[in-house]
Amino acid sequence: MTDTRIHILIVGPAWVGDMVMAQSLFKLLKQRQPQAQIDVVAPAWTEPLLIRMPEVRRVIPLPLGHGQLKLGKRWRIGRLLRGITYDQAIVLPRSLKSAIIPFAARAKRRTGFLGEMRWGLLNDVRKLDKQDLPRTIDRFNVLALEQHELPPAFPPLPELKADHNHGLAVLRSLGHVMPEAPVLGLCPGAEYGPAKRWPVEHFSNLAKEKINQGWEVWLFGSSQDVAITNAINKATKKRCFDLGGKTKLGEAIDVMALTTAVVSNDSGLMHVAAALNKPLAAIYGSSDPGFTPPLNAQARIIRLGLECSPCFERECPLGHTRCLHDLQPQQVMNAITELMA
Repeated sequence: MTDTRIHILIVGPAWVGDMVMAQSLFKLLKQRQPQAQIDVVAPAWTEPLLIRMPEVRRVIPLPLGHGQLKLGKRWRIGRLLRGITYDQAIVLPRSLKSAIIPFAARAKRRTGFLGEMRWGLLNDVRKLDKQDLPRTIDRFNVLALEQHELPPAFPPLPELKADHNHGLAVLRSLGHVMPEAPVLGLCPGAEYGPAKRWPVEHFSNLAKEKINQGWEVWLFGSSQDVAITNAINKATKKRCFDLGGKTKLGEAIDVMALTTAVVSNDSGLMHVAAALNKPLAAIYGSSDPGFTPPLNAQARIIRLGLECSPCFERECPLGHTRCLHDLQPQQVMNAITELMA
């Protein structure tokens, strides 16, 4: 019997936020080709995200660290995929190394933007016009279309399928139970650098105000954010539930799904909160919400829009980081009140 399914291989990005936004591409592919079988090759740590995306059939973990070249290993992974006969591969990163696996897998059509020395590795090469496609989600989605097609004005939004029972089990394992009170999730980290992190003092003042209003406050963050979440919790006299460094990515997703609302810097966890359809106050400093906005109708972007921002720097080149320091907790409080109303 002839297999009429379309097999598509996606080479995914290596950042949490970008991988969340890539779900829009997966959904668009399924809308246009309902029979499409989508496999995603990406760093192993992204698997907890991908298994929460119903559009993805199979996750192919890439056992390499961020930025590692390892051309031979990539070639061997691609050769192992030759038995599937991919009708198309879509390469989201623009690097040379990211195009090797689809070529080695002998994917029939290999689509991606013109990047570093990828002629031949790709046979459906697109030119990226950053002015026409300012948003990351549109840059991803246009690769699902034919040449010169425009991305949809209203693209399908990321929508992670959380496991609430698993989230409750994670709480219990950490000695906590689901409260009757509303829960505010705070995501005070940002791997990119301090120019994307709202000050600890502001997060602390916001947390104290919400606790005084009868809310619980949960602090989310990776092992790299432990010092930040500890400082916020200490400032509130240990009245927060500090999850910093205590959960893996999949656990954090399922616990965050239990919150009432979220406040986050522009970070991977911000995009997770948006994809969980949480009322979200998203704080922007050095980055541009026009490039990577929270993809959620319930999100509010909080920024000052100073002349010097967005600068896209990891640290403030002027030394003052006023774009974040001058953004007061009351502005975020007002946004939460508006969202809850």
